[in-house]
Amino acid sequence: MAHPQMYDDADPLLQRLREICLALPEVEERVSHGRPTWRLAKQFAVYGGGRRSPEGHVRHDHALLFVPEGGEVAGLDADERFFVPAYYGPSGWRAVDLDREDVGWDEVAELVDASYRTVANKRQLAALDET
Repeated sequence: MAHPQMYDDADPLLQRLREICLALPEVEERVSHGRPTWRLAKQFAVYGGGRRSPEGHVRHDHALLFVPEGGEVAGLDADERFFVPAYYGPSGWRAVDLDREDVGWDEVAELVDASYRTVANKRQLAALDET
């Protein structure tokens, strides 16, 4: 049974994130569990998700879910803008809401770039570093 679509293609935050992700070498966009994802052999970015809280599941429909570089996790966890997403968190993923005023697109592009690098092979990394 297919999951319902949980995003709006006309969402300007999604459009901006899509531009950043699809500018990277060999990236493919797929919908998984009702949300846009970007991948190579493995996914490295998801638009929208949620987190667990004492009140239950909290949706974050305008969040970027990403795989941080190993050395960045402690810093991200200390920054109130970032959170551990449900389902993805146990695998090391983190998330940030893109509709916050204190999150800039240069920072988002850096997070996406770092996440891409965690799943890219040598050829893809070389192509990325040539751009």
